[in-house]
Amino acid sequence: MKQPDEPCAPAGEAPDRRRPVRSFVLRQGRLTVAQERAFVDLWPRYGVDWVPGTLLDLAALFGNERAVVLEIGFGNGDSLAAMAAAEPLRNWLGVEVHAPGVGHLLLETERRGLTNLRVVRHDAVELLAGGLPPASLARVQLFFPDPWPKQRHHKRRILTPAFLDLLARALVPGGVFHAATDWEPYATQMLEVLEAQGSPFVNTAGPDRFAPRPATRPLTRFEQRGERLGHQVRDLVWRRR
Repeated sequence: MKQPDEPCAPAGEAPDRRRPVRSFVLRQGRLTVAQERAFVDLWPRYGVDWVPGTLLDLAALFGNERAVVLEIGFGNGDSLAAMAAAEPLRNWLGVEVHAPGVGHLLLETERRGLTNLRVVRHDAVELLAGGLPPASLARVQLFFPDPWPKQRHHKRRILTPAFLDLLARALVPGGVFHAATDWEPYATQMLEVLEAQGSPFVNTAGPDRFAPRPATRPLTRFEQRGERLGHQVRDLVWRRR
């Protein structure tokens, strides 16, 4: 079953060298019956059928002009739904490519009765590049992105200088970019990219420092499992100049 805005890559074809390097590999997980129902019944209510090349009207999308928080790659969406429930006076926009996670979040949004949460199923980089008006976001969250640990895959890591330029364009002056990872080499690289000369962001924790976990970021199952395995999570909280 093809889902709304489903990213697709033709199988069996030779790689097209002109295609952009993506920060994800699309894995088609099996949908539960409930998740399939969510795409049929709940997507029209909470889903956003974004068409590349068009700008989203966020005020029209949410029915108000409250501050908007974008979360990139929300996984199964439990923590995003919890944050939206805890801060009902903010609007929350989640972007994720994997169908089971999107379906799970749709169900959780319905269960909690949330009216301030919408979901886009698309590549976040493309959405930032062409789907959001300048200075339209109050905060962008990037929690536990794929670290692509092998050297040959580092080009797939999402946090790059070009990505920071997209964030800077989308965030209001004074807006916040909050990232978290339990992969120390990736945390170090993130810090280096953000600290680079000419960066449009300022480290709220001070130069070359990681931030303590804000109380507003819920502990995820992934994070709790990592802590049991001895993985230290590092938060980076940066403010748009």
